[in-house]
Amino acid sequence: MADYGISSRRRGLKICFGVSAIVLVVLITVVTTLSLTVFKPKQPEITAHPIGLEHVNITFFPTLAINATLDMVVTIGNRNYGSFKFGNSTAYLDFHGETVAEVLIGAGLVPARGKLNVTTSVVVMGDKLVENEFFMGDVESGFLNFTSTATLHGKVSVLKIFRMHAIAISSCDISIWIATQNVETKCSSKLKL
Repeated sequence: MADYGISSRRRGLKICFGVSAIVLVVLITVVTTLSLTVFKPKQPEITAHPIGLEHVNITFFPTLAINATLDMVVTIGNRNYGSFKFGNSTAYLDFHGETVAEVLIGAGLVPARGKLNVTTSVVVMGDKLVENEFFMGDVESGFLNFTSTATLHGKVSVLKIFRMHAIAISSCDISIWIATQNVETKCSSKLKL
């Protein structure tokens, strides 16, 4: 009679361990599948939308000088199922490899599968622009070519449980047509974890 109670308990423990092992394997499989598909961090979409040039001032005498303000809306699109929180950052506007403007980007939070628009103005340092060896060639061609780069350091939060350090890097090619002051952009971005 005592052997029956012990074997019954052993059998119950084996069933309990077996069911627990199966549940654990299924849970690990589901979490792994979700982390490699749905919750896999995707690159953010960071695009610069120049609104236009304002306060353009060109002087030819006694020396050639240009001062201009470029109004922009920077859109940060988060394609992830987790939010992206980033700290204060600086974006740079380069003209043929030389920085001609710096743009401060304040800290923010981009919700999961959402977008954040940041409105800013860029004051172009005209002296650096005019002194650049490529300036006159671009003016003669009718448009100025710039490159903007921004690096946002932050954290991705998935389901408010998992938090990972992430860096969103954006690069945009910006062409400004001198005669019409129209602006065209082409941007790319990537995410580093």
